[in-house]
This record gives sequence, structure tokens and C-alpha cells, in this order.
Amino acid sequence: MSTGDMIPIREVCKVTGVNPVTLRAWERRYGLITPHRTEKGHRLYTEANIRQIQAILLWLSRGVTVSQVKPLLDSPIPAENDLSCPWGALRQTFLEAMITFDVALLNQQIDRALRLYSAVELCNHLLEPVLLQLHQRWQGQFGSQLEEVFCNSWLRTKLAATLEHANALSSSRPIILVNLSDEHCEMGLWLLALMLSADGYRIDMLEWDIPASELSLFSDQRLPVAMVLYSSQALPTAKLRRQLPRLGKHLPAIVMMAGPAAMIHAAELGELDITTLPERATLAYATLIERLGAPS
Repeated sequence: MSTGDMIPIREVCKVTGVNPVTLRAWERRYGLITPHRTEKGHRLYTEANIRQIQAILLWLSRGVTVSQVKPLLDSPIPAENDLSCPWGALRQTFLEAMITFDVALLNQQIDRALRLYSAVELCNHLLEPVLLQLHQRWQGQFGSQLEEVFCNSWLRTKLAATLEHANALSSSRPIILVNLSDEHCEMGLWLLALMLSADGYRIDMLEWDIPASELSLFSDQRLPVAMVLYSSQALPTAKLRRQLPRLGKHLPAIVMMAGPAAMIHAAELGELDITTLPERATLAYATLIERLGAPS
């Protein structure tokens, strides 16, 4: 890439909302970004640098300190849209429909995709990559809160209807999926639910944050094959050090942690014998299925 195609720091600040002092600190102190330098020492940034800055902002929004971000940036990211392939074109259509609030087009696209593709294909090639792009877009973007509320509300409604229909046909013991964050809607948890449901598992979804110590009451009644905890945020100290250890002692089922919190707290969770699943829902699903086998 020629320097003419690169972006000066003042424009990067406008796009990302990060001030120049912070960008320089991320470069010098933490080694998070490596911009190009001109002969006069001016910093120039590529589009890849901007995506990296957005990824850093995403981890910071999850409650991770800047000193802990670097190893988390190595997590796998779905490929960008290639408009020459069917999935790339579909992702682009879906993304544009999301940010223009085009409900009719979204319904048309998701209904067609649900008929044509498996749940794993749909999540892996369409929903997960689009949601990642949107989450990066929402870091410092004007109107991001509106876009996020619209996206989560629409997609949750579609997936909840699909899940309810599948649960009515399932006779298996359930998998309990639990949101441990204060986020109103954890879409990674819903993607995991969709894929597990398509495999014949009954899904019990607990979306609102509740004390982890109370989950044994639900488990005693539902007798799940597994309980998957999920959070896109760093867990509070009280939950991590007091509630989760007590939970593990009282649950007969397999307990696992998914979402970004599994990466953030991997060491602590390992000490509690709570299995950590990969951050991405599609990778977490594959690991979970390998552990559980066929529904019983």
C-alpha cells in the first residue's frame, strides 16, 4: 500500500473517537498498533490499523484494562466480506439492511437463509461475521446505541421464535444457557442456542443477570445435561471468587463458560474446574458438541 492510501492521525481520531495522545500511548507503551512513519516522522494508518483500533475499543468496552488487551487481539476473526462470493454478498446486504433499519429486507433474507442453510452455516458465514462488524462499528460511532438496540431486538425476536418451535419438538434433557453480564441481550448466547437447538437439544435460556449461587435451584428442577455461562464482559470479583466456586460444588451437570469472559478469566476458571469455551459462538458450539455427544 502506498502512503497516499494511508490515513493521517487526525482522520483516524475522527473515525474512531480516540484522541492522538491515547493512540501514541497504545503504540509506545503497550505495542498495540504499529503505524507507518514518514521520513518526517508523521504517523500514517491503514484500514487494518483502524480495524485493530476498533477491536481494542471493543475489548476495553468489555471491561478489560488496556494492559491486558494485546493477547486478546489474537483471537480468530471471521473473514471480511468478499462480494464476489455468495456469502460475502449476503453479508453485505445483511449489514446494510441492519444499519438502515430495513426490517422487510432483514426478514426476507433471514427467512430464506434459514430454509437454505444449516444453523452452523448460517452462524458461521453470516450472523457471526456481521455481528462482529457491527460491534466494531459501534465503538465511538454516532447512532451506535440506536443501531445496537435495533439489531439485538430484531434478531432476538427471530431467533426466539425459531428456538420456541424447536423446543416444542424436543424431548431431550435441556442445556441451560445463562447470561452473567449486565447486557440486555447477548447475541453470542443466542447464536449458540440456535446451533444447539438445531442438533435436537432443548434449550433453557436465562437472559437476565442473576446471582450465580441461585442457579442450582433451577438446575435441581430441570436436570440439564450441561450449563453454559456466558458474558461478553469481565466478571465482577464477587461473582468470580465467591458465587461461581459455590455453584460448581452444587451442580451435577457439566458447567462451562463461553463468550469473551472465558478468555478474560481463563486462568481463574480453570482453577474452579469450569471448562472454558472459545470466544466465538461457532467455535464454542463445536467444542461443546464434542464434549456432550448426541442428545439423550
